[in-house]
Amino acid sequence: MSAEQSKLLELLFPDGYPSEWDYNNHVQDYLSKLGTYKIEDLTREPTKLKDEANTIQEQIQELAVTNYKTFIETAECSRELFKQFNVIENKLDELLDDIPKFEEKCRDFGEKSTEINNLRKLNSLTLTRNAQLLEILELPQLMNSFISDSLYEDALELAAYVRKLYNKHPDIPIFKSILDDVNKAWLLMLHQLLSQLRQELALPKCLQIVSHLRRMEIFTESELRLKFLQTRDCYLKECLKTIPRDDVNHHLTKTIEITRVNLFNIITQYRAIFNDDEHGPLSTIKNQNVNQNVIFYSWINDKIFEFLTTLEEDLKGVSSIETILDQCMYFGLSFSKVGCDFRSLMVPIFTSRISKNFCHSTQQAVKNFESEHRKTKNEDPLHTPDSLLEFYPLAEFFEQRTRSLNKLRLCAPIAVINDVVASLQSSLLFISKSLLVLYSQEQQAFSVNSKDAFTRLCMSFTDDLIPYIQKCLHIIFPPSHVASKLGVNVQSLQQEGVSFLDKNSLVEPIKHLLPAKIEPDISIDNIENKKDNVNVSDFDKNVTDEKDKN
Repeated sequence: MSAEQSKLLELLFPDGYPSEWDYNNHVQDYLSKLGTYKIEDLTREPTKLKDEANTIQEQIQELAVTNYKTFIETAECSRELFKQFNVIENKLDELLDDIPKFEEKCRDFGEKSTEINNLRKLNSLTLTRNAQLLEILELPQLMNSFISDSLYEDALELAAYVRKLYNKHPDIPIFKSILDDVNKAWLLMLHQLLSQLRQELALPKCLQIVSHLRRMEIFTESELRLKFLQTRDCYLKECLKTIPRDDVNHHLTKTIEITRVNLFNIITQYRAIFNDDEHGPLSTIKNQNVNQNVIFYSWINDKIFEFLTTLEEDLKGVSSIETILDQCMYFGLSFSKVGCDFRSLMVPIFTSRISKNFCHSTQQAVKNFESEHRKTKNEDPLHTPDSLLEFYPLAEFFEQRTRSLNKLRLCAPIAVINDVVASLQSSLLFISKSLLVLYSQEQQAFSVNSKDAFTRLCMSFTDDLIPYIQKCLHIIFPPSHVASKLGVNVQSLQQEGVSFLDKNSLVEPIKHLLPAKIEPDISIDNIENKKDNVNVSDFDKNVTDEKDKN
């Protein structure tokens, strides 16, 4: 609107007019039209406008009456629109407030959709390589299958592949899970291999199992040696446990056989598997400060002493020591091939047992003599029985000594000679003192015949029993043989009393009861000249003849 028009409106409406008229084209056209009117037209213009206004008012009223329903509906519609516009305005305000959040959500959605899209691409790629992935996922199952079928070589290669795969992709969780499952199967394989070492195995199988254990790299070299000996020791102990203990002879014989065979096999296997040239003391001291040979020989030492303990225990009830001795000596000799000859450790055990057996039998003979001697004392002295006249106590003692000497002759180590002589000396001295006691108690009651019989009893003891037992000792322990072993002469043996009974001390208690006569010659020359004519096996026959006479 021009300035003139604006000024005109100010003149027409001094009280002011709506500001929107400045932009209303109709108002501008009407003002332009007023400018073309004459005074008369301008004078009539208010009346005209008033008439037009009345006419329009009438038309409006008529229109309102005619279309009042429409107006009502329009008003209601307007009101509703107004309300809706208010709601829309509120919603728009809320929308404006939420638009920043919406933008942030859109960005998050965009990022997530990108990730989803990447995952979708990854899944698509996974689907295309399903076969290869399935092979990887089945690796633990394949490992278990190899172990169940004892395909340990394949299991070792598969485990190495899985570890290499994990080391290449340590950030992938599935590889970590597969490695854990394979490690569990790895321990199962270790248990199976060690269980096989506790069973009967040939050398090639042992080599194979230990080779697998080495490749597993679970044990150091020293630990592997120790574990091998522990497992093989379990097998040896299980074999020994199966031997019945009802019969001592059978138990000891089988123990010797099983220990010899299995221990020799274990030593052979150990030396074939663990090469001390490559893993000898120098290398072990340098690498681990451990002498691996100590492990091996300490174990062998323990096994030998366990065997010696069993031997010493079972020898108490063995009937044939010479048979056991032969087997044990062969056992010890066979182990000399592997540098473990332990025969010298068995000698004290056998000599001790032989000496104890002989001493025990001697004590038993003395007890029997004492028993028979007491029976004789209880007899009526005026009627001496035939048993006393035939010297039955001496015959019983002589028979038991014969059995003991015959048994000793089968296995007579020189180391027991002093014990044997001491046992015989003590038993004969006991008989001599018993005869003296008998004479002291019963001499007043003796008749002439009884006294003569008692004198002959003492003479039989001194002239027959003692010399004959001395001859038996020298048959079992020839003085020349004993002297050569000890590195002395025979005269020195006689002076020291080695294999010689001290007849003077034995006869001393009853010497005054014997008639005066020349002592029998039991010098060493006489014994050596006559020993070929004496047979210990004739002892039993002589005693039997004496009993037949009774």
